[in-house]
Order: sequence, then structure tokens, then C-alpha cells
Amino acid sequence: MKTYTDQIGNTITLAATPMRIVSLVPSQTELLFDLGLEDRLVGITKFCMHPYHLKSTKKIIGGTKKVHVEKIRLLQPDIIIANKEENTEEIVEAMKEIAPVWVSNIVTIEDNIEMIEELGKIFAVRTSARQWIDKINFGLEDFKKFISDKEVKRAAYFIWKNPYMVAGNDTFVNELLKLNKLSNIYQANEGRYPEVIVQKMKIQGDPQVLLLSSEPFPFKDEDAFELGRHTHHAQTIFVDGEMFSWYGSRLVKAFPYFKQLRDRLVND
Repeated sequence: MKTYTDQIGNTITLAATPMRIVSLVPSQTELLFDLGLEDRLVGITKFCMHPYHLKSTKKIIGGTKKVHVEKIRLLQPDIIIANKEENTEEIVEAMKEIAPVWVSNIVTIEDNIEMIEELGKIFAVRTSARQWIDKINFGLEDFKKFISDKEVKRAAYFIWKNPYMVAGNDTFVNELLKLNKLSNIYQANEGRYPEVIVQKMKIQGDPQVLLLSSEPFPFKDEDAFELGRHTHHAQTIFVDGEMFSWYGSRLVKAFPYFKQLRDRLVND
């Protein structure tokens, strides 16, 4: 018997290395695949898009906010992987009736590395976990050198429309904005993803850059035009939301993406 503590302080006890995994988190599904655990994955969500072929080879057990409990029960998982932000507390509690549930809570890159290290222990793939951690650390140090001489720019990162919502403080997105030397004008607002009145952008921070995420809302050109009208000529850029909000192994791909993004910023 081995005992593990997840990232929200819950303790799980496992009699053996888990061989049947249900993942309720798209980015962590990608990580589990990259750790070499494809054969052990038995259930994933409909939003687990990477790698794409998993959608045809694994059981789809619903979404991240609404799962089919009976489908998961029939899969007889040894462990269920969840996330504090992606999944509701009610889902996590319901899953505990089926199998041990390990919950991640990712706000910083350090949290992300801790998660990979812990999953490496749980699934007995420490070497693979260490390789991915080394890749992330190498990419991080390389990007810090790249960004070191760039100026800080005021930014707003939009995730939703009707109402307009942005990434605020205490989020992984905000941490990556800071890494990119993009100062989030809404990080002092209450809530992690606050609703905002875009007509007040000029007086609430006057961003130089507007980032329109590809997920969860599909922003269009007319949205960029509308938002831009409420700034002093801010540069508006459509960004890959997965690069800013997916943790796990995705960070290895995010660093080169961030370099390309920075090269698109005018007057840098």
C-alpha cells in the first residue's frame, strides 16, 4: 500500500500501481499519453483533443463539468485524475465512490512540475516524468533569456463574450502572461475570471495588447474590432488558448509559441 497527497491536500491510498486510468482533464490526458501511459488510459472527456486518435480508441465519459457516472463505474478504474478548476467539487466527490481521485491544482509552473513528478511516482514512470520536467526547465530558462530584454506591455486576455470575461489573478494564464512580460490590467479585479465592462478599458489600465483566446469562446474579427474601439489603439492578437491554459507537457510547445507571439508585437 502506498499513500499519496494530491494538490488540494487530499490523501489517496493505492494497493498497487494503477493500470486503469480515467482522466477528466484534457491537458492531463495529453500529459499521461506523453508519459507513456496510453495503454492504461481507459476513459477520457470529449474535450480531450490531444492526441486526437484517443477519441476513437478510448471511452468518452462526458465533459469536464458533466460526466456519465455509470460509464465511469463500468470502466472499473484504479484511479481517476481530476483538476480543481476543470472539474466541480460535486464531480470529484461522486468519483470517490468509484475509485481513488487525485486532484491537481495548477497556478504556477512550479505547481505543474510538482504534478508531473507526482504522477511519475504514482504510475511508476519516474524516468519519463523527469525527462519532461527537464524539457520544461530547459525551455523555461531559454525563454527567460529571450524575453529578458523585452519591454513590459500592458495587456488584457479575453476568454469569453456576453458577458466579456478575462483571465484574472491566481490563474495559470496570468502566470504565463507575467512570464511573457505582459502586465495583466485585470489582475487586481475580484475573481479569477472576472466579468469586465470593456467600455472602461481606457481608464482601467488602457492595455497596449488585447489577447483573444481561441478557447473557450471562438472570438471573431468583429470582436477584435469592437474591443479595439475601447482602447487607445491597442494591438489585438488572436492567440492559441491551449498554449496559455494547458499545463502538463504542453509547456514544452508553449515556449517556442511565446517567442513567435512576442515577435508579432509591434514596437518591441
